[in-house]
Amino acid sequence: MKKKQDTLIVTAGRDPEANFGIVNPPVYHASTVLYPTIEAVKARTQPVTYGRRGTPTTFALQDAIAELEGGYRSVLTPSGLAAVTTALLAHLKTGDHLLMTDSVYEPSRHFCDKVLMRYGIAVEYYDPRIGAGIEKLIRPETKAIFTESPGSVTFEVQDIPAIADVAHLSGVLLMMDNTWASPLYFKPFEHGVDVSIQAVTKYLCGHSDVMMGSITTTEAAWKETLAGHGALGTCAAPDDIYLVLRGIRTLSVRLERHMQTGLKLAHWLAGRPEVARVIHPALPSHPDHAIWKRDFTGASGLFSIELQPCSDKALAALLDGLELFGMGYSWGGFESLIIPQYPAKIRTATRWTAAGQILRLHAGLEDPDDLIADLKAGFERLHAANG
Repeated sequence: MKKKQDTLIVTAGRDPEANFGIVNPPVYHASTVLYPTIEAVKARTQPVTYGRRGTPTTFALQDAIAELEGGYRSVLTPSGLAAVTTALLAHLKTGDHLLMTDSVYEPSRHFCDKVLMRYGIAVEYYDPRIGAGIEKLIRPETKAIFTESPGSVTFEVQDIPAIADVAHLSGVLLMMDNTWASPLYFKPFEHGVDVSIQAVTKYLCGHSDVMMGSITTTEAAWKETLAGHGALGTCAAPDDIYLVLRGIRTLSVRLERHMQTGLKLAHWLAGRPEVARVIHPALPSHPDHAIWKRDFTGASGLFSIELQPCSDKALAALLDGLELFGMGYSWGGFESLIIPQYPAKIRTATRWTAAGQILRLHAGLEDPDDLIADLKAGFERLHAANG
């Protein structure tokens, strides 16, 4: 039978009958795998060949992610950034041209600037809101278009179907970082994506204790992806995989709470005089709200605000005294986070002209009223420091 999404979250990647009736897939720690005969060594057709190439533990999570995203197959990497870099290296070579969204995660930009360009791969940044207009940037040597929707700092929502149509007419691969929405709230392959990347570190794990990434592809993009992944020698640790398999089962209930708390915070912040604007795709005030509403089925707990201009002293007073919002990178865990961001420093294809400080917030699983009280006290400290 065709399973609905919440059922898939619970059942994908599980096979109790193959594991003595045990509900959760067992954890295999392995490097060496034995072959029964010389013929088996030559054929290499047995399902498990070497620890780096995966074990039943690995396959369980890969199968679960591929099924949730609606893709053909998945591979795992030791971090979200490793998923980005592995996907790019698997499909690009010297002389190729990559179109990269200007709103991309900063470490991905760093990799493009410091590694890909050094090896003769041309990287061109484009306005994330370009939509079908990206056709004008495609060259004969363009191999891939990389999207991140929404951008994980400035939250531009890209018109993925429009970009996909243009890409496929030109024989160009469409890649997407789908970490913000997770497979729960955005189905990349239904919208024309060829290679979907996730920082599994974030919502799929959900507990701020694992570093991992995933790459899921169409059948057409699978062979090159798998070959590149194998050549680079990246793999994920079995205990980490177990933790993600455990975390993924509660993805639906967790993400619903993250979304509702995030929306409550966003609406409250929109009414604060200290806030110049709230940058949240699910709010009607967001310039890309219509695209978000068309393509996404929900929102995660990550969004940004622009403060009214204030002194460094006032900003420190706001942030340093917060009790429930921690200051730290990453997101997607059970705890709420807040961190200053500086998009103007890295943009090259577009200009970021906001006058006030950008703060990125992640709404955790705490009581939203307590989170609001924490922010309210912070704004009072901000006013006192401003004098």
